Amino acid sequence: MMFRALRTEPMPKYLANTSGPPARALSAHAIPSLDGLRAISFLIVYVSHAGLQSLVPGGFGVTVFFFLSGYLITTLLRLELEQHGTIRMRDFYLRRALRIWPPFYAVLLLAVIGVLVNVVPGRLAAMPLLAQAFHFNNYWTIAHGVDGIPAGAGVYWSLAIEEHFYLLFPWIFLALMRGPSRPRTRAMVLWGLCAAVLAWRCWLVLAQHAPEDRTYMGSDTRFDSLLFGCALALHCNPGIDAARGDGRWLKFVWLPLGIATLVFTFVYRAPAFRETLRYTLQGVALIPVFVAAIRHSEWGPMRLLNHPIARFLGVLSYSLYLLHHVVLAALHHRTTWPAPVQGVVGLGVSIAIAWGIHVALERPAARVRRRLSRAVVRRAEG
Repeated sequence: MMFRALRTEPMPKYLANTSGPPARALSAHAIPSLDGLRAISFLIVYVSHAGLQSLVPGGFGVTVFFFLSGYLITTLLRLELEQHGTIRMRDFYLRRALRIWPPFYAVLLLAVIGVLVNVVPGRLAAMPLLAQAFHFNNYWTIAHGVDGIPAGAGVYWSLAIEEHFYLLFPWIFLALMRGPSRPRTRAMVLWGLCAAVLAWRCWLVLAQHAPEDRTYMGSDTRFDSLLFGCALALHCNPGIDAARGDGRWLKFVWLPLGIATLVFTFVYRAPAFRETLRYTLQGVALIPVFVAAIRHSEWGPMRLLNHPIARFLGVLSYSLYLLHHVVLAALHHRTTWPAPVQGVVGLGVSIAIAWGIHVALERPAARVRRRLSRAVVRRAEG
C-alpha cells in the first residue's frame, strides 16, 4: 500500500536525544514561542490588509508562516520517528487534513454565503471556486487573477502552497533519514534545494521576465521558505536538540544580524531583488530569530511571544488568517466608517468568528488527531 508504515532502522544516533531538552510529545504547544510567532505573523498580515500595506510588509508575515510550518512539520516527523521507529504516512495525511480542512472549508463556505446575501463583495464563478476548494488557487490566480471568488478570499493561495508541500515533503524526509547519517549533511541537502529554488526564481525573473505573482505565489518558487524551516528542524533544532554554548553569540551577534538583514529586505525595493534574493535572505535571517525565540523563550523580548494574549492569538491564527480579509472586505462594502475604525472592528469580529470555529471545529478535530497519534504509539508498542 502507498501509505504503509515506513521504518528506518537502525535508529540514527542523533535522534536518541540524551542531552539537552528531552523528547516531547507530538504537540506544537510543547515548543516555546511558536504561538507567539504565529500571532506576530498574523498581525503583520492583518495590519497590512487593514490599510497600511505601504508601511507594513504583509507578505513577510506569510513567509514567517511558511518557515514555521516547515520547522514544525519536520520536528514532528523527527519526534515520531524517534519515539516509534516509524512514520505512518496515512495518519500523517489524515492529521494534516483534520488540521487544515475544517476551518478552510468553513471560512470558504461563509464567504460564499456572504456574497450571496450581499454582505461580502465579489462575483462567484465555478472554476475559481473549484481552484479554491481543490488547492490550486495559487496557480489559478497567477493565470487568471482573483475574479470569481469572494473578496478577501485571495489569501488561500498560501494554503495551496502548504498543501502541495505537505504532499511531497514527508517522502523527502524519509529519503533523507535513509540516506546521509549526519544531521548537518541532511540539512545541507535541504539548503541545496533552497539554492535550486533561488536559481529557478532568478531564471524566471531575469530570463523569462515573469510577473511578480508568478514568483510570489508559485509553489515551485516559494517552497524554499518552508525548506529553511525544515533544515533548522533537522540540524541544531532549538526545540529538541542540545544547546551549543551559552547563547551570547546568538543573542548579541546572530540575532541582531538576522534582524538587520530582515530590515534590509524591507527597505530595498528593487523589483528583481524582491522576487529573487529577498525570499532567500529572509529565510536565512529567520533562523537566528527562531532559535532565540524557542531556546531563550524566557529572555527579554522573547517573553512577549509567550504572553497569554500572544498565545491566544496564536491558537486562533490559522482561522484568523483565513477569514480576516473577508471580514475587512465586508466592512468596507457595508459601512462608511474610517479605515482605522474598520481595522479595529474587523479585528474584533475576526477574533470572535475564529473563536467560534476553534470551539466548533478545531477542538473536535484536534481530539481526533490526538487519537491518531496515540494509534501510532499503540502500534509501536504492540
